[in-house]
Amino acid sequence: MKPRLAAGYVIVLGACLLVSLTVGWTTLGVQLDNDVYDFLFRTSAAPANEPNSVVLGIDERSLSRMGGIRGIRRIVGEGLEQLTAYNPRVVVVDLILPEPGDPADDDLLERAMARTPNLVLAVDLTRDNEWEDPLPRFRRHAAAVGHVHADPDPYDNVMRRIPLEKIGQQRRFWALSLEAFRLDRHAEIIEEPNALQVAGTRIVSRREDARPLLIRYRPAMPEVSFWQLRNGGPAAERIRDKVVFIGITAQSAAQDRHMTPFSYGQTMPGVEIHANAFETLAGNMFLEPVRDIWVALFCVALCAAAGVIFWQIGGWLSYALSGALLLGIHMAPWIAFRNGLVFPYSPPFSTAWLSIVGAAAFQHFVVRRLLGKTTAEKERYQKAIHFVAHEMRTPLQAIQGSSELMGRYKLPEEKRSELAKTINSESKRLARMIQTFLDVERLGEGQMELKRDTVHLSAVLSACLDRVAVLAERKKIEIHRQSVPEVTVTGDHELLEYAVYNLLTNAIKYSPAETNVTVFGKLEGTALRLSVSDQGIGMDDKELKQIFRKFYRTRRAEASGEGGTGIGLSLVDQIVTHHGGRMEVASRPGEGSCFTIVLPVSVPPQVEGETARRPVASG
Repeated sequence: MKPRLAAGYVIVLGACLLVSLTVGWTTLGVQLDNDVYDFLFRTSAAPANEPNSVVLGIDERSLSRMGGIRGIRRIVGEGLEQLTAYNPRVVVVDLILPEPGDPADDDLLERAMARTPNLVLAVDLTRDNEWEDPLPRFRRHAAAVGHVHADPDPYDNVMRRIPLEKIGQQRRFWALSLEAFRLDRHAEIIEEPNALQVAGTRIVSRREDARPLLIRYRPAMPEVSFWQLRNGGPAAERIRDKVVFIGITAQSAAQDRHMTPFSYGQTMPGVEIHANAFETLAGNMFLEPVRDIWVALFCVALCAAAGVIFWQIGGWLSYALSGALLLGIHMAPWIAFRNGLVFPYSPPFSTAWLSIVGAAAFQHFVVRRLLGKTTAEKERYQKAIHFVAHEMRTPLQAIQGSSELMGRYKLPEEKRSELAKTINSESKRLARMIQTFLDVERLGEGQMELKRDTVHLSAVLSACLDRVAVLAERKKIEIHRQSVPEVTVTGDHELLEYAVYNLLTNAIKYSPAETNVTVFGKLEGTALRLSVSDQGIGMDDKELKQIFRKFYRTRRAEASGEGGTGIGLSLVDQIVTHHGGRMEVASRPGEGSCFTIVLPVSVPPQVEGETARRPVASG
């Protein structure tokens, strides 16, 4: 691949990568990642370990049969008294108790709390950034106090994580579930900048992000209602030797209900969410998000892989490998999730697709362009060879005829000398023709510098008129040479002669017999306008726009029966352009054409004194 094409290829892939990363971290991309995250939860196997906790909930039946919402503290007090018979390891009360209630109920609740070991009470941070603490009479019986602050996703309000640490009013509280885990393990919380340690369990959580914990939800948490606890029996036995989370689960009374990956449209009570967070800690079932820098590097690798596939391989195999790459991208989040990593879906997905499409499209269009260019070059050189062969035919015929006469007949020395001169002259003409063609081609490709000689345009014009005299005489065409300023230009004499000669031969070739061709010139400032006008077939406006294109021939030129390849005017245009000039043409169908060479002059002009009417037969 050429350097310029390679640079374009890299730019296309880089743009695909940039767009993919941008889209991946937009709201749309984040929401797609969340949806995939929830899908992985719902399709993953449930944890095999036995739950360490149970939810003791105040459900609808408990409320209706045990005193209603106003009797919450009495319900919890009576339940705590009954719990002692089941030896709970830790008891977590997910109720905010900042204000006094019914005195009798508060007394009952306080007495029950005093007899409850490893009691954890809840504290909440209000919107005014103030902590709602439990009443001192309750708090003094608690082994720990943990916050119940929720952290639902801002895009879809789904609870996927909780902050293990919350700071407000220069006070810090650990999460309710973390405090329960610490008490259950009889250990302290050891802090690190990017992790917490409790009894040998390392919890990866960054301090600057409020130490988030991704909750490894279970499809269902074991739950016992207060009504079942009061009645005892097998249901109540599920509490024995467990960490018990007490809270309101009735939909009519619970205000802290949230959507979760397992919600299926139904909200989950906050106490159950805390229990799931505890199970995540207790079961060491942590999910760690892959850092953005690694995701970006992975996307860069994907983009590079797509680029290499279509650069080095190509064909059907490149598409097969691209399909395998896309399949791997779709499987990557699932594989990562199975290994405790949360890998975003959107950035790699968009990177892989855009990179593959971009690389394939670039290669497709580049290959098509190169193929078209190769085909055009082939046709170009075929026509060029045809042109050279056609132009060389006349001098070759002269050389061939002269040499044949010299070899077949015994000619006088004078005639032999004349034929030898003809052979020499025509061979030189042939050499100049080939060299001119090669020079023009090399100029067009930028492989040759233009000669910087002083060229007298009057001499160039005279030489060209002499050469075309025979052609004009055959068709009884008269060439009228009008006044042309005596000026010089800086350039290549042979190339300029070829340009003028080509315009004259074209004028004669495409003009009817017994018509006129006029050559005239005038000075405009420091530029000479040298024009060749004929009374030939002419062109329309559409044809004028393409007349200097290589190998282009007008419809009328093709129909005229005159031979040609359409390369002559293209060469003329290149010669004039390389001399710092330009070509102008005016024409109408059936009324003839006027081609004008506009060249900058290098010497002040001296205009010829008179207009000459020149019959071409004198050439």
